[in-house]
This record gives sequence, C-alpha cells and structure tokens, in this order.
Amino acid sequence: MRARLKKKFLFTVAFMAIMVCFFTACTKRSPIPTSTKYDSGGTGSTGKDSTAADSIASFNGPTGVAVDATGNIYVADYGNNEIRKISTTGIVSTLAGNGIQGSINGTGNVATFNGPTSLTVDPSGNIYVADDNNNQIRKITPAGLVSTLAGSDSTGSVDGIGTAAYFFGPSGVACDAQGNVYVADAGNNLIRMVTPAGSVTSIAGNDNPGATNGAAILAATFNNPTGLTLDKSGNIYVADMLNNLIRKISGGQVTTVAGSDTTASINGQGTAAAFYFPNSIAVDASGNLYVTEYATDLIRKIDQGGNVTTFAGNGNAGQADSTGVAASFNGPSGIAVDANGNLYIADTYNNVIRKITPAGAVSTIAGSGLAGSINGKAVSSFKRKSTNSINAVKKANTKTLFNILVKRRAQLSN
Repeated sequence: MRARLKKKFLFTVAFMAIMVCFFTACTKRSPIPTSTKYDSGGTGSTGKDSTAADSIASFNGPTGVAVDATGNIYVADYGNNEIRKISTTGIVSTLAGNGIQGSINGTGNVATFNGPTSLTVDPSGNIYVADDNNNQIRKITPAGLVSTLAGSDSTGSVDGIGTAAYFFGPSGVACDAQGNVYVADAGNNLIRMVTPAGSVTSIAGNDNPGATNGAAILAATFNNPTGLTLDKSGNIYVADMLNNLIRKISGGQVTTVAGSDTTASINGQGTAAAFYFPNSIAVDASGNLYVTEYATDLIRKIDQGGNVTTFAGNGNAGQADSTGVAASFNGPSGIAVDANGNLYIADTYNNVIRKITPAGAVSTIAGSGLAGSINGKAVSSFKRKSTNSINAVKKANTKTLFNILVKRRAQLSN
C-alpha cells in the first residue's frame, strides 16, 4: 500500500514539474529579433516613442527615393512593403505600411503596400507611390493617411478615373507644379498622367514595345520604361530601360536624348553614347540629367548639351564611399535631386541610401547595410568602412531587381 502511495506521489510531483516547465516555456519572452521595427522620432507612423533610439536603421531592398522642399527624404522600401522617412535630423521612421503585402488604405501602419518601387512629392508635401504589384498609384498625405489615387488590383491599360483606370506594373512616378502625377507604366510601354482628382490619360506610347520617335500618342513606342522626371519647363525625360535609351517628351513629340541600340556603358555625345539598363532618372535645376544604371552599378550624367559621362561608380559592385569613379554601388535603382543639386540614391543591394554632392563626393547617409526594417539613427556615428566588398550582394539572387522591374506583356493574356 505504502509503495503504491509513494509511486502515486512521485508521479504527481513529476507531472507538476513538467507542467510548470511547460507554462514557463510558453510565457517566456523571446529575444527581440534584429528586424524589429522601431518608431524612433517617427511622425505619421504609430507615433510611439522608442526605447531603441540608438538603433541603426535598416532597409530591405530600397528601390525609390524622393526629397521634399524642406529636405526630408522618403524611401520606397520594396522588400519591407513600407514607405520610410529620413528626417533632416538624421532619424529614420516608417511613414506608412506595416510590412504585410496588401492594398489597404488607412493611416500609418494600418495601410499596406505590395512592392512599392518609386515615389514623388508634390508642392503640398503629398507623396505619390508607384505600388508596383498592386498596379496602383497611392497617395500619402503629410500626416501619413494613405489612399488609392488611381488603379485597380488588375492589370490593363484602360484610361479612366480612380479605380476605373488600369496599370500594369507602374515603376516610376514624377510630379509637376500643378500636382499632376506622371507614371512610367512599364508593362504597358506607356507614359500616363494622373490628375489630382485621379483622372488617368495615356500621353505617350501605344502599348507596343519599340523605340520609335514621333508623335507622342500615335507613333512613339517604348520598351519597359521604368523611370521618369520633369524639368522646370515641364519637359518629361524617360529612362527607357530595355531600349537602353533616354527619351524626351515635349510639345507632343518623343525624341531620343541619348543612347543607342548598343547595350553597354559608353560615354559620348547623344546617340553616340550607350547605356546598360537605365532604370531611374532625375534632373537638377540647371537641366542636367542623372541616370542610375542598375546592371553596371554606375551613375551617369547627361549635361544640357547631351554629353554623357560617368558621374559616380567604378563599375564594380560594392559600397565604397569616395569621389566620382572611385566610389562603388550595388544595384542603384532610385534617384532624386534636392534644391542644392545633391543626389540621393536608393542603393538596392547594399540596403542603404547614398548621397552624391555636385562635386561627386559619395557618402552613405542611411542604413546599416543589413536587410531589415529597424527605425532609429540613419547611420552610425563612427566612420563607415569604405570597401568594394562590403555587403556586395550578388545580382544572381532568386529575385533580382531586373525581375522586379521588367514586366512581361504575356502576363496580360493569362
């Protein structure tokens, strides 16, 4: 009898010990992962203060960048499905998005995106996003309220108002002084215009891939245009990616500014020069054009006379901060210029944002180089290592920027 009671007692003790361990394990807090999102100095996101303000910010495949009138920088953080903000005081926060793929409208982290590739800022401080995989143009107010300006969740090339219009992989956006948004509709080989009221019209191209110049809407053709910009006179310049050309739309006509049918990085005058997959473009106050060349890791410059030079980058994938051709990039894919002529580059495979002064000095202004979505200080206070091998992720990744940007017309028939 005693032996049986002793055995029952031991069994009860053992059972209780196991249950205590089980509940302890279930309620134990796990360490904070490195990809945790903070809202250090964040405005327009969740508004929460952060206990990790000393964290160094991180991005995940940033593909677009824009600058507002006061010098704040906005980033289309493609891999995180978020829109990030770099304040003038050097703090990175999340303006909109929560990391989940979707097309939900709302304020701050209530909203969702699906592969935002490019963005632009209008004179009132509103941000417009080319939400690539949603086939939509989204609007974000300075307070972080997200809405859909135009486009539906289906592919097409129909002009219309708001969600009655259709896009196919919108990859580049730019805004004019009146608040109209111009869209490089890559999959449709079209350049579209969206009014502040959401009315969409096609202004250049005819759906068919090609490199024909002429009357904008009747004869001209493009081949996967992925970036565009407007100068102070309202002329539109297009990075016509698969044609390896820089095109101009002015006075209802399309012309070629620079580039040829050669796929290479060759400096020269106008059509004597060559590009290798130019994917984004910006213009400064003097009318100089700057182009990111994804395949060769270069930043090219086209002056007002049409002369093409290499402005920054040595053609080797890397993250060296230096001047001109001594610097290196890894898959640059977004570019913007501020009022002082400084360039900002979304350096996609380095997961950082770079700055280039008018004199060509390249520096890293935000990002740790590690893929993540941490908010906090833009960069570390210590000097970054300048090396051609740091974070030089190979473009042979399963989902390269090329695959992100190139839209296949065959998908429309599926």
